[in-house]
Amino acid sequence: MPKKISARYQSWGRYPQIRNEQIAHMERITGPLPLPSDGGTLLAHGLGRSYGDSCVNDTQWILPCAGFNNFISFDAATGTLRAEAGVSLATILDVFVPRGWFLPVTPGTKFVTLGGAIANDIHGKNHHVAGTFGRHVPQFGLLRSSGEHLTCSSTENSALYAATIGGMGLTGVITWVELKLHPIRSPYLNTRTTKFRNLDEFFDISQESDAEFEYSVSWVDCTSEGNNLGRGLFMAGNFSERSRSKAPAELAIPFPCQAPSYLLNSFFIRSFNTLYYNKQISRVVEGLTHYNPFFYPLDAILNWNRMYGARGFFQYQFVVPFEQDRGIIKEIFARITRSKRASFLAVLKTFGDIPSPGLMSFPRKGVTLALDFPNDGEPTLRLMNELDKVVMDAGGNIYPAKDARMPSYVFRASHPRLHQFIPHIDPRFSSSLWRRVMETA
Repeated sequence: MPKKISARYQSWGRYPQIRNEQIAHMERITGPLPLPSDGGTLLAHGLGRSYGDSCVNDTQWILPCAGFNNFISFDAATGTLRAEAGVSLATILDVFVPRGWFLPVTPGTKFVTLGGAIANDIHGKNHHVAGTFGRHVPQFGLLRSSGEHLTCSSTENSALYAATIGGMGLTGVITWVELKLHPIRSPYLNTRTTKFRNLDEFFDISQESDAEFEYSVSWVDCTSEGNNLGRGLFMAGNFSERSRSKAPAELAIPFPCQAPSYLLNSFFIRSFNTLYYNKQISRVVEGLTHYNPFFYPLDAILNWNRMYGARGFFQYQFVVPFEQDRGIIKEIFARITRSKRASFLAVLKTFGDIPSPGLMSFPRKGVTLALDFPNDGEPTLRLMNELDKVVMDAGGNIYPAKDARMPSYVFRASHPRLHQFIPHIDPRFSSSLWRRVMETA
C-alpha cells in the first residue's frame, strides 16, 4: 500500500493542509479490514464534506469508502431502506423522491454518505420536530479492527450503537445502514421567506414558526450593526400536497478557479450581505419551491469552497441554551462586527429538545449559529478563540464535524459524556481532529 498525496482527501474547508496520508484499499465491504502493517491508524473516508479535520488522518491511513454504494433492500410499506454505507444522500434522493420518499433529516449538502451522516450525526432544518439523523437509523453494521462484523442497534451492541452515532468514525468502519425514509406527496414545498430587521425579530418569528413549519432556517447579515444587528431572511417550509408538471432543471455550475485571497475582504462581504438582504422587497414572500434550492442552494455551485482561495476557510458552529440565547447571540454578532472579520455565510436556527441516541451528538436544545470565516491566519484564529469563551461561559458547545482548530479544553467541555465514549474507540482508528483535541498529536 504505497504512500499517496491527493487533494481529494483534503477537508472541505481545506484547512489544515494535509501533508501525507497513506491510502488503504478494500475490495469489498464484507471483506477483512486492511489494517496498516506499519502499526499506523486507519480512518474511513466518505465524500470529504466535513469542513475541518475530522475526516482526515494526516501522516496515517485513510480508507476510501464512497465506492461501497449499493442498495441492499427497501420495504415500501414502512419506508425502510438498507444500503451500503458509501451510498450518498444525493443517490437516495434521485431514486426515492420520484417514489414518494425523502430523507428524514438532511444537512445543507446532499453530497454526504450514509456512513458520514451517522459518524457526524447530522442535523437539518427540521431538528425541532425530527431530531438528528441517528434517531432514524434503527441499526447499522460495524467492522472493527478485531475482524468482528457487528450489528449495532438500541438493543444489540447498544453501547457501540450510541458511541458510533456522532462518534466521528473512531469506533470502526460503518458497513451498511438501515434508514427510515420520510413519506412525501410532492418534491415541492410550500415556503415562506420573512425579512427580519434584527435578532429580536428573528427569535419572535422562530418561536411562531416552529408550530407551523416542519423546516426552518435563517440567513443572517453578520455586518449589520445597531438596531439592525443580526438582520436577515427567515425561510420556512412544509412539503406540499401538490406539484408542478415539470421539475426545474438541476444545474451545477462549477466555481471557475481558486479565488485570490483578497477577494473576500470586509468591503466585499459587507456589500454582498447588503445586496442579499435587500433582494427581497416585501417583508413576506410565499411560494412553491422545489426541494433542491430549498435544502441545497450551495450544491448548485460545484467546488464552491474554491472561493476562499488557497488558504481555505474555517466554519465555526456552536449551540447555546435557550435561556441564554438572545444576549449571547447578540454578544457574538457584536464581536464579529467589531473584528471586521464578517462571515460570508451565516446560518441561524433553533434546535428542539429531542435527544439523540448518540453519546457525542452536537445538537441540544438551544440556538445554533454557523459561520464561515476566510482563513486570514492569526487574526481569524484569535476571533474564534474569543467566541469560544463566550460560548463556553454560556454552557454551549462547538460542532467537531465543522471544526479545525478548537483547543482541547473546549472540546472536553463541549462533550460531557466523553468519558463514556472513549472506551468504545477502536484502538486502530484515529483522525487528525482526535489527536489534536486529545493533545496526542
